[in-house]
Amino acid sequence: MITEDRMAYRAALPDGGRLLGLDVGTKTIGTALCDAGWSFASPAELIRRTKFSKDKAALVTLIAAQAVKGLVIGLPLNLDGSDSPRTQSTRAFARNLIDLGLPIMLWDERWSTQAVERQMIAEDLSRAKRAERVDKIAASYILQGAIDALTTA
Repeated sequence: MITEDRMAYRAALPDGGRLLGLDVGTKTIGTALCDAGWSFASPAELIRRTKFSKDKAALVTLIAAQAVKGLVIGLPLNLDGSDSPRTQSTRAFARNLIDLGLPIMLWDERWSTQAVERQMIAEDLSRAKRAERVDKIAASYILQGAIDALTTA
């Protein structure tokens, strides 16, 4: 199941469980995990993209190690809410993960990277440290937004 509807996603996971958030880029995949009760999200690994089969294998390893029950993938919409070529690529990436048997929610990530960049600049992190961490922290920001929406009625 792939959905953008938070209520449908929530219904697919009636017992909760750990979620894996993904910020899918062309060079890296930032990952984040949340607790089983959907309270807080934390940055996890940064996967350097190579071939899709290797990217997927890295995700499968992380999913198994962390007992993940569902995926939240950041959806890079245009500012007006329309799809872009990057959006279509992300949708295709999600479709290629459907055989994992986990529910997948696509979550609007329009402002995630900018918000994370501003936060890291405010924390006075160097450009090199920001570049190294931005995708993992953006994945955490995306996942936190999703679990906040999932836990409010």
